[in-house]
Amino acid sequence: MNLIDFNYKTFIPVRFGDLNAFGVVNNDVFLTYFEIAHSGYWKHITRWQSKSKGIIIGKAELNYLKPVTFNDELYAYVRTSRVGNCSFEVEYILTIKKNADEEICTTGKTTCIFYDFEKGKPALLPELQRNKMIAFEALAV
Repeated sequence: MNLIDFNYKTFIPVRFGDLNAFGVVNNDVFLTYFEIAHSGYWKHITRWQSKSKGIIIGKAELNYLKPVTFNDELYAYVRTSRVGNCSFEVEYILTIKKNADEEICTTGKTTCIFYDFEKGKPALLPELQRNKMIAFEALAV
């Protein structure tokens, strides 16, 4: 994964409660960081809102490269890498700002499923939002 392949970037605040006894971000918090970044991406790209349907995570991968501490300036890069009928894959890169540069500290990927909570099963992605993700990422389908 390369930062230039990502069209969306957001700041992620590191909270004191995110840290473990060693002063680094606890490993379970990284999925929360991905969720914060993905939620911002979803709102920015699709501007879709619903109370009966939403996105659930079907699979998640995390690759820890460097620890994150309380004083780090953390950013998340997000991109949709594949769009299906009911699901899509999202890739993430977390970086720490070091002077004018950014160091990659974590990478990951999630398989997101569009889910109908009333019916209790996956649903087709809304065409408008599906097309917005494809257009934003210039994906070939």
